[in-house]
This record gives sequence, structure tokens and C-alpha cells, in this order.
Amino acid sequence: MPRIIEIRSYNLKPDTLAEFDRIARSQVWPLLERHGTDVVAARPSLAEENAYYLIRAYANVAERDVSEAAFYGSNAWRDGPREAILACIESYATITIEVGESTIDGLRDHVPATI
Repeated sequence: MPRIIEIRSYNLKPDTLAEFDRIARSQVWPLLERHGTDVVAARPSLAEENAYYLIRAYANVAERDVSEAAFYGSNAWRDGPREAILACIESYATITIEVGESTIDGLRDHVPATI
């Protein structure tokens, strides 16, 4: 059964990559998962110095919308890591596509990244 993935590409401000990664891994990704998001993978780019990606998976667009509304509307996000994460981001772009479960498994980040 196909699912959707959302691929987000972040353009980070200079010298913020390590801080963004630290906060994202320790606070943001666990918080997303508590709100029903399957965090498939998240890492710095291999080629661009200030780029980072996040891949999230959902059953469908409606589930994505509900999960993201709960996450972004939560006090845990707004009163927690929101300001620190946003301070690192210069811009971002998002695409959402439908894929099979084997594609998601292939993209899944099984090894923790270190910066």
C-alpha cells in the first residue's frame, strides 16, 4: 500500500549546522514522533555546507495535515525548541510524493549521524 513522504530541504545559516542537528535529534524529531510522524531520515547534506534534509512518512495527505497541525500547534513545540530551530534556518523547501513501503525502508536512516 503506498504512503506519502514529505522531503524537506533546509538551507541553514552559516555556522548553525551542528546546533540545528543537535536540537533536531534531541528534541524536534522525538516530538514529531509523539505527534504521529514517522521520521524516516534526517541528516546534513553530503555536498552542500549549510544544507540539511528531513524525510517524514505518513499514510496519506490527510494524516500529514492532522499530524503537522498537532505538532506545530503544541505547546511543547512553541515553548520548546521552536525559536532555536527557526534561528538556524535561512529557508526551506518541501515536496510531498507517494511511494511504496520498500522505498521508505530504503530511505530510512538506520545509522545515527555525527557531525
